[in-house]
Formats: sequence, structure tokens, C-alpha cells
Amino acid sequence: MVFTAIRTDLALEAKALWEKSAGETTELSGVRARERENEGLSVTQVDILDEQGQAALGKPIGRYVTVELPRFDRDTRRPAKAIAQELRALLPEDCGSVLVAGLGNRAVTPDALGPRAADRLFLTRHLIANLPAQFGACREVSALTPGVLATTGIETLEIVRGAVSHVRPSLVIAVDALAAGSMERLCRTVQLSDTGLVPGSGVGNRRAAFSSETLGVPVLSVGVPTVVDASALCDSADERMIVTPRDIDAQIAWLGSILADAINLALHPAFSAEEIAQFVQS
Repeated sequence: MVFTAIRTDLALEAKALWEKSAGETTELSGVRARERENEGLSVTQVDILDEQGQAALGKPIGRYVTVELPRFDRDTRRPAKAIAQELRALLPEDCGSVLVAGLGNRAVTPDALGPRAADRLFLTRHLIANLPAQFGACREVSALTPGVLATTGIETLEIVRGAVSHVRPSLVIAVDALAAGSMERLCRTVQLSDTGLVPGSGVGNRRAAFSSETLGVPVLSVGVPTVVDASALCDSADERMIVTPRDIDAQIAWLGSILADAINLALHPAFSAEEIAQFVQS
């Protein structure tokens, strides 16, 4: 059985929706899920193992890790540490330089997660080049916020591909806002994946995919759902509408800080959060 009516970017939700549609007696082949804890937070890993699992969930073969965030709290250290550990486990062996792409539209708050996270990254490419004695032992990290097609006239993938060809990183990390299938997941679930991502796929505005095939290097994705289909709230809602929390400004600032701290810790394990804070924007 193939479940196709999925309006979510989250593999965990796609699996749950498939199982609800198929019934308890139907086995979901090609997919494996495991639960654990990290820093006291719930973590679920969904592995799509083969083409059968890919067809069932509508997502590429690979690993999808979700970290459940605590209630809104100014202290971001615990979730950042947990996400950093999960992200570090996804890094390829002998991972060298990294390019982080903060995807999304900075002018549209629910879509501004990628740019907000990129603003707080510990970027070292220029420091290594100009101050090798002080920063030569650091991993080379660079970032860009390519905007969106509507404001640049250029497909986001084309901009990032140009940066990849010039910077020549060994890995791209794409950070983006996602869409959820339930209100409970909004701004409370971080999904990490080693399959890349397709911007806009969860809201019906599918753009060119960010993947190893399109960029020529491995691509990891980090995202948080910030919108949900209105139809998830009630059956009579217009399915063309999407809903976001009323305090989305504060949520994006909080989430951007968590993701930036997590990426910084994952890519610069020799530095503490306090040391990294000296090099990033406030």
C-alpha cells in the first residue's frame, strides 16, 4: 500500500499517517524507526531503507532524526547540545570544509528560520585565510543566505551551486523552515536528515532539490516546522491556507538561536558554547 496524501515535511509524521491509513495489520516495509533520549529530550530516528519505504512515505532513502524541543525557554543550551550531538553523528567521515545555506525569505517571518540561524554562525573560512596562526586548526565554515526566487529572480539552488563551485566545500548543510501535519509539531520538532531537502515541498511550492546529485557534495538538512495546513485544524478549512503560531516572531528568534548554537557546536567540537559566543553576532 502506498500513502500519498501527505502534507508534511516530517518523516515521523509521514510514517504515522501511513500507518493510520493502512491500519494496524498492514506492515510498513522498508522503514525502521527507533526511539531514544538525548539530554533528556525525546529523539526518534526513522530510516527509509529501500525503494518500497521511499514510495510509501514519499521521501528519499536515508536517515531522518527528529528531536522534540522543550517548551519555549530562554535557556537554549540543552536543546542545542542534543541537536549538535545528533548532527555530528550525521557528518560524513573526514568531513572538511562546510558551507551552510540559510534558506528562506527573511522578510516573511515563518520562512526566516534559515537566514536567522545563519546570522549567528561561527564562520571561519576568512579567519583561517587571514589569521592562520590563530584559527588554522579550526574547521573551515562559510555560509550564505541566498533568498528566494521571488526576490532574486534566480533559483535558490543555482545560487548555492555557484557558491559550491567557488568555495568547494566537502559538505553542505541546508537550514530551512518546514511544514507540519499537526499543530503539536509547530516550532517543537527539529528534523535532521542526510538526504538533503526540497524547499517548499510541504506547502505546495516545490522548488529544485538540494541533494548530493544536484550539488555534487553530500547535503545534510536541518529544519523546524513553522507552518501547518489549515485543513489540519478542521475539515472545513480552506486547504490552500497555511497557519503559523501568533508568537512566531519570538519563536523564530528562539529557534534560530538554538539551530545556530547546535551547528556551531557540531562543527567546532573543540570550542565551548561560551567561546563560540565571542565570535558570533549577538
